[in-house]
Amino acid sequence: MSGTISVERSDKETVINIKGRFNFEMHSQFRTAYQEDTSKGQKGRKFVIDLSGTEYIDSSALGMLLLLREEAGTNESDIEIINAKPEIRKILETANFQRLFKIS
Repeated sequence: MSGTISVERSDKETVINIKGRFNFEMHSQFRTAYQEDTSKGQKGRKFVIDLSGTEYIDSSALGMLLLLREEAGTNESDIEIINAKPEIRKILETANFQRLFKIS
C-alpha cells in the first residue's frame, strides 16, 4: 500500500506533505504535486518536503527527489526536507542527500 500526498502553496513556497510509504507507486502523485510550480519557470521558489508522516522511503523515492531538484533548477530553487524520522534520515544521509538538499 502506498501513501498520500498533500500540497500547500503560498506566493514563494510549496510544501509537499508525504504520508505513508514513499515509493514508486507515488511517482505520479509526487510529480503532479510540484509540476505546476516548476513548469511556470518561477525562479527562487522554495520547496519543502515534509516527511513527518512518512513511514518508509525507498530508492525510487530518492530518485523522485532528485527529479524535483533537476526540474526545479538546482541554482534557482531552494529545496528543504523536514521532519524525517531517524531511520529515514539515515537513508538520506547514506545517499549523501545532505550535500544536495537542506535536511532539518
